[in-house]
Amino acid sequence: MVAQDDPRRSAHKKPAAPLDFFLDGGRLTARQGETVLSALRLAYGSADMSSRSRLRLGFCLMGACQDCWLWHSDGRRLRACTSRLEAGMSLVTRAPGTI
Repeated sequence: MVAQDDPRRSAHKKPAAPLDFFLDGGRLTARQGETVLSALRLAYGSADMSSRSRLRLGFCLMGACQDCWLWHSDGRRLRACTSRLEAGMSLVTRAPGTI
């Protein structure tokens, strides 16, 4: 989902090119230059879903609280709030190899 008319995006800037990425096998679309967390918050809303879901949508938004850890599908960890999206990035909400 690309929210071109979303008021949270700066109205005076030309929108960056869209890119696709994957979360738990599902395809999402965001914009180049966005952090993983900003794209997830636009796609899923800003509510903290950690109590009912594996997806945590961040707390401090600056890399201090450790609330937004995700994994690349190859096992590398990343903080969603400080990591920029890359086209085709494949992320999972649980460490690879866990149930």
